Amino acid sequence: MEITPVTSECLSAVGYDPASQTLRLQFNSGATHDYDGVAPEQYEALMASDSLGKHFQRHIRAQFSQRKVA
Repeated sequence: MEITPVTSECLSAVGYDPASQTLRLQFNSGATHDYDGVAPEQYEALMASDSLGKHFQRHIRAQFSQRKVA
């Protein structure tokens, strides 16, 4: 999955695989997590938001199962 660098206080890069509906977030801390079941519209809303970190906290963090990527 290709990830794109972003400018955010908490995220450094974002990737998305529409086939598996997996959102990959790389945090400024260096940790990378995959979030499962994220619809394309939800990914688009994240990328269009004024604040990626706030959008993540409000709409993704608690709503989707996640796993840490090695």
